[in-house]
Amino acid sequence: MKAAIYPGRGEPVTIESVPEPRPGYGEVLIRVSRCGICGTDLAMTRGGAWDYGSRVQFGHEYAGEIMELGSGVEHLRVGERISVLPSVGCGTCKTCRAHGNNVLCEDKPGSAMFGFSEFAVVPQSVATPLPSVLSMSDGALIEPLAISLYGVQLASIRPGDSVLVLGAGTVALYAVYWARRLGAGRIAVMSRSTRREALALEMGANSFITYGENEIGEVVEAMGGAPAIVLECAGAEGMLMTALNHVAPFGRIVSLGFCTSPDPVIPAIASYKCASMLFSVGYSMREFLYIADQMDKGHADPKAIISKTIALDELPATLAMLRGPNEETKVHVTF
Repeated sequence: MKAAIYPGRGEPVTIESVPEPRPGYGEVLIRVSRCGICGTDLAMTRGGAWDYGSRVQFGHEYAGEIMELGSGVEHLRVGERISVLPSVGCGTCKTCRAHGNNVLCEDKPGSAMFGFSEFAVVPQSVATPLPSVLSMSDGALIEPLAISLYGVQLASIRPGDSVLVLGAGTVALYAVYWARRLGAGRIAVMSRSTRREALALEMGANSFITYGENEIGEVVEAMGGAPAIVLECAGAEGMLMTALNHVAPFGRIVSLGFCTSPDPVIPAIASYKCASMLFSVGYSMREFLYIADQMDKGHADPKAIISKTIALDELPATLAMLRGPNEETKVHVTF
């Protein structure tokens, strides 16, 4: 079968012929149908401290059809369409039992990141069956929807809370989607470019603001005051301090941007606002199951962010393109 391989050390991704995997105990073989390109895929294939490693398969926003069951598999069947939770946990350590977040498993953390390949073997524990009303495109969006839902829940949005979202990428757009569903009042999105303004409004934002010298005044005017909640979804240096400058006294900040560089803040400013700052990574199967059940019942179609579909052979060139200025929001590889 064909699969994308990252050689490591920032070298270009290649498409290679590799042996088709076989399912073992408790595993299923799926034919991959769709896999989304994530900003993490760009960041972790450029070399440096945060890197996927050497000669690894990758791709973590994917859905497919079950082709074969390994021994011991229950509650799944051949022909069933699934979305894959790409992190694997032991299920028994303290963190797994308390939070169900496989990314933070303390005992045997693992990975099912094989989405950029024609076939993949995954444990039955991370397979989420797709309801008949959902397409494979929907299934490949459950992972980024889960990232945003897991983080937005940390903000403990109360009915009518004003929310400022920093950034306008996939995580930010879906943060708007969930903030609206969870009862937020006024929602504003702030970005460097207006390119995704229409998408932000479609996802549920009331206003769109660009960074600038008068941004604090513009936010206050748009929201009727300083925001009670700031969702930092840009992941760039300086965004945490920007969030602090905007948040209201006793406000809450949640960082979903996953910045991998030092990002200093001035604690005194946070202290004088009595602001809370929380950080999020990953999700649990609860988010995946909830999204699969509720995805077609929202106020907006999450598929609106898909801007392009490509073949697997086009992935290396597309990754290079996405690292520079581009007009894409979410690109899906189709098989």
